[in-house]
Amino acid sequence: MDKAESDQRLKFSAFNLVEPLNKAIADLGFEYCTPIQAQSLRYTLEGHDVTGRAQTGTGKTAAFLITIINDLLSNPIMEERYIGEPRALIIAPTRELVMQIASDAQNLSKYAGLHIVTLVGGEDYQKQFRALDKRPVDILVATPGRLIDFLQNDHIYLGLIELMVIDEADRMLDMGFIPQVRSIVARTPAKECRQTLLFSATFTPEILELTGRWAMDPVMVEIEPEKVATDTIDQIVYLVTAQDKYKLLYNLIMAQGAEKIIVFNNRRDQVRKLADNLYRNGIECGLLSGEVAQNKRVHTLESFRDGRIKVLVATDVAGRGLHIDDVTHVINFSLPEEAEDYVHRIGRTGRAGNEGTSISFACEDDSFLLPNIEEKLGRKLNCIHPPEELLREPPPFERPSKFKPEGSGKSGKPGGGHGRSGKPPRRR
Repeated sequence: MDKAESDQRLKFSAFNLVEPLNKAIADLGFEYCTPIQAQSLRYTLEGHDVTGRAQTGTGKTAAFLITIINDLLSNPIMEERYIGEPRALIIAPTRELVMQIASDAQNLSKYAGLHIVTLVGGEDYQKQFRALDKRPVDILVATPGRLIDFLQNDHIYLGLIELMVIDEADRMLDMGFIPQVRSIVARTPAKECRQTLLFSATFTPEILELTGRWAMDPVMVEIEPEKVATDTIDQIVYLVTAQDKYKLLYNLIMAQGAEKIIVFNNRRDQVRKLADNLYRNGIECGLLSGEVAQNKRVHTLESFRDGRIKVLVATDVAGRGLHIDDVTHVINFSLPEEAEDYVHRIGRTGRAGNEGTSISFACEDDSFLLPNIEEKLGRKLNCIHPPEELLREPPPFERPSKFKPEGSGKSGKPGGGHGRSGKPPRRR
């Protein structure tokens, strides 16, 4: 058995984890580590900084959460603690990813009694402040923008951070968040006084420069990207005219075997119109894009997971960080402009050993994007014309509109001066 194979078969029981964590891991049915867990935990559990190259879906979230939870429980603080002073900080680029990480953290700490708080934009500030104010925070999971809001209002103090995780650093770079992250990191203890874990799907020169700046002699852990076109995903491209795309979509959704479907489109307005048309055609569907309020997004995802809605119509905000194991179909109503996004989209199906189907529509507007996607995949895609029965006219709309454009309401935020120390009033 070679090293990679032995890593894959490494049991969590091989690590000297605290009992409440072992119990939660057993409850989740985890026995063997994934490669990123096996390679990183041996260093992180000993307190080393780690920079990991791994894609979403490889188990990196559990790797850093196990490290954090084990450390916090192994080193309890005996003296009095104060509100607004978290011990561990996890920064992630999107609201969905933050909520997913927090959910995983709750599952892994179910016997630990840790207080986990999420700070994300698009959700009521006061509600998040109340969660923060409830009792001392152990793990804070946040998007950069909302965390900056709390720091500027002196509601958070990062001077006691023991462990810091920067997740999807490459995505953070792409989205222009690095200046905010720099500001956040500057408020934490010096890198010699905290443990820093950074994860990225790619190691660009910029990412390597950041890890050198923020981490202390980090161990570099690299997991080869999983095969982009997995054996469990059947990929089809239908060559179709723009005016026939909706007919094709409707008939595919109504076809036998299409049970839980994510439909991707590139822009918010396209997604909203598409979801509205499907709803008016009698299909239970949900909408996921950056313009939808956070509480609605969480409710939509829960409904999709539970099977109350059959179709989730989404922008690429849903392409990363969401783990829904039983998605039967991913449909690319429009081809993504970046080949990397195609990989993330189709990766929403064919998970956990299940078989899945990816169907992409290529029309006169976007078929020029296919060569880049094929180059990324390393093979030609199966491009065919749809059979006649999939181009039948959908029935007339039977319901009124549901997904109308929303006003741009702003979430409430309390006033507050910008304290020079960045330290909130100490509240017991």
